[in-house]
Amino acid sequence: MTAVPLQPPRRLVEFTLDGEESRVPEGATVLDACRAAGKDVPTLCEGDTLTPKNACRVCVVEVEGARTLAPACSRRAEPGMKVRTDTERTRHSRKIVLELLASSVDLSTTPKVAGWLEEYEAKPERFGPDAARLDEEPKVDNDLYVRDYDKCILCYKCVDACGEQWQNTFAIAVAGRGFDARIAVEHDAPLTDSACVYCGNCIEVCPTGALSFKSEFDMRAAGTWDESAQTETTTVCAYCGVGCNLTLHVQDNDIVKVTSPHDNPVTHGNLCIKGRFGYQHVQNRD
Repeated sequence: MTAVPLQPPRRLVEFTLDGEESRVPEGATVLDACRAAGKDVPTLCEGDTLTPKNACRVCVVEVEGARTLAPACSRRAEPGMKVRTDTERTRHSRKIVLELLASSVDLSTTPKVAGWLEEYEAKPERFGPDAARLDEEPKVDNDLYVRDYDKCILCYKCVDACGEQWQNTFAIAVAGRGFDARIAVEHDAPLTDSACVYCGNCIEVCPTGALSFKSEFDMRAAGTWDESAQTETTTVCAYCGVGCNLTLHVQDNDIVKVTSPHDNPVTHGNLCIKGRFGYQHVQNRD
């Protein structure tokens, strides 16, 4: 096993976070500092394995001297800066963003959103039943995963994971502009006719369930999906010698989906089609 070379220590940056002195390694973001301090700053488009796109704007914070609110996920901590995370201005901005998203997108399978809507007293229903929605049926065109664009918030994480940041397949892109922008494969073709290699790394980073395992989709439709009854076991993929880590999600003694730890130095949460979807032989009773 090849040893990972030690990196030189990073200098610490000192700044003020909600009136308290904070110290984080140089290059860390304000969101990193908030998490280190135990502050619950909401975010949807941020991913720990991807470069932030600043798309959802739910994590905005107030930086003293700045004209506009700053996205905590991408704003680097700077020496001497003064940041406030829970002001009237930041709370109002988060409330509006959450209302706009929840009024136009199905967030029913998005973790933590229900709590945020309550915390910020967001009322998406005030935009009425005519709020812009796709009202599109889920795309079920293969046996591995489902695309439900009614749940898509255009965070671009799937585009980045499929593109230059990880997979370099470039099967996923943004089609259209403005209000007509949407995630699609080339020429909006069926997934089976695209460049997709079914690695499922787009599912790994999707924050809303717009991309989901076919097994999860079917179980949710049948009303049998129960995350509270699931156990998670991390093991090593047996298909090749790379050593990818797999986290098996098991319900009623059946594997229902496979993820990968994001802090794994080999995969960083990424897998191939065999590691992600090739688990059926484990529970084949025939």
